[in-house]
Amino acid sequence: MPSTTSIKLDLSPLTPAYDSILELVPYQTGKPVEELTREYGVSDVVKLASNENSMGCSPYVTLAITEQLGNLARYPDGNGYYLKQALADFNNIAVEQITLGNGSDDLLDILARTFVSAKDAVIYSQYGFIVYPMVTKMQGATGVEVPAHRFGHDLHAMRQAVEDNRNTKLVFIANPNNPTGTQLAHKELRTFVASIPSSVLVVLDEAYIEYSPDSNNRALLDEFDNVVIVRTFSKAYGLAGLRVGYALSSANVADLLNRIRQPFNVSRIALAAAAAALADQAFIAEVRQTNQEQRRWLEKQFDALGLAFIKSHANFMMVEIEDAPAVYQALLEQGVIVRPLAGYGLSGWLRVTVGVAEDNMRLIDTLRSILSND
Repeated sequence: MPSTTSIKLDLSPLTPAYDSILELVPYQTGKPVEELTREYGVSDVVKLASNENSMGCSPYVTLAITEQLGNLARYPDGNGYYLKQALADFNNIAVEQITLGNGSDDLLDILARTFVSAKDAVIYSQYGFIVYPMVTKMQGATGVEVPAHRFGHDLHAMRQAVEDNRNTKLVFIANPNNPTGTQLAHKELRTFVASIPSSVLVVLDEAYIEYSPDSNNRALLDEFDNVVIVRTFSKAYGLAGLRVGYALSSANVADLLNRIRQPFNVSRIALAAAAAALADQAFIAEVRQTNQEQRRWLEKQFDALGLAFIKSHANFMMVEIEDAPAVYQALLEQGVIVRPLAGYGLSGWLRVTVGVAEDNMRLIDTLRSILSND
């Protein structure tokens, strides 16, 4: 995570709880379409920056939302009864093992606030999701970044980091990993969890599981009480604008998380939309198939352009481009938004969301034109 510039602040009497809060840099989201239109006057914009689902969401979601419009003056069900029941059936798990969140980021924050104090350590990988060091600093805890192996998690080194830091409380693992798209096998993850003290919570961030069902490690919950699986409806389900995610864990862990969770952290509309989206697995199968086809097409195009990329198991790809910041800017000026990765220590790379065919062709045509003019 990039460090802040040196700023003279008069903090008295508003001194933050932890000095590490001053090291935080606000999370940089993908540039909004509206902002690009204002800056460059571009009306035909393709956004491939935030790993959103370019196919949208299930048509049943629209109906579910419409049915809730007459109830907006009423608070949502703070317990999320119907969505929890649907998730319990879908994941073959008890309702008591589920925690709902305002997106998966909310759940990562709840996990840190529940289990991590200023005297503790949190382990995560280099090139891992940038929210992990953020929630660690928010708690004033010690973040331990373990060097990546081939742009993915080095579980052997992460195990050693846990041994070297006896005050470790959480280990964050994204699978598939964002932003690199790498994936860990079931066997190596199980071996890792089995080697970790039961007092250390292993958080598996499966935000992209629908794009790669092989990354489903739900079975670990039946064997280990110190595993938490966090998922979201923002990606394949196409509900990024509604903010809803969920965590699967032991009942004891879920009980603690639900004590910290805000009582109405998921809106009425989001609860209904998520339940409708979950029920339409035919749509998710179509999304997965389209993503696989378009990802293979992009791989061929990047090969033809002589660009290196990391083999991805999600709905995005990380591409190495000479003078990536300049290429990113040139793409912006022509109405194509991708994600620069300097904040991850990957300044020579861009992350590209796998869109629908039309969007991907626009990206490649624009990129080819920019590179041929260099």
